[in-house]
Amino acid sequence: QVQLVESGGGLVQAGGSLRLSCAASGRTFSNYGMGWFRQAPGKEREFVAAISWPAGSHTYYADSVKGRFTISRDNAKNTVYLQMNKLKPEDTAVYYCAGKWRGRDNVYYTPPDYDSWGQGTQVTVSS
Repeated sequence: QVQLVESGGGLVQAGGSLRLSCAASGRTFSNYGMGWFRQAPGKEREFVAAISWPAGSHTYYADSVKGRFTISRDNAKNTVYLQMNKLKPEDTAVYYCAGKWRGRDNVYYTPPDYDSWGQGTQVTVSS
């Protein structure tokens, strides 16, 4: 498995921006399709965005973040990013990155599809 460590969370006002990073170590990062999920208190973990392996030619977003968030990857740095713009209070959650080893499909949308997870980073958006 690959080890994943998220960073970049914090407190931001509505309308602001944050960029989350997820650094990978262990197995070859470019062989992993990557995803971002989030979980708010009392709610299930939900899909946010995904990017294909090896080069990120395919991306997919939840409707709730489409046009505001951008997922990208830098294989030279073993890192996947989530740029979050125009943040809303309802974006408040713990954000997790996840990796799937050499998946057959371009992107994956549900937590059971992924085999590696980070510990999460808190994002809080104040109104």
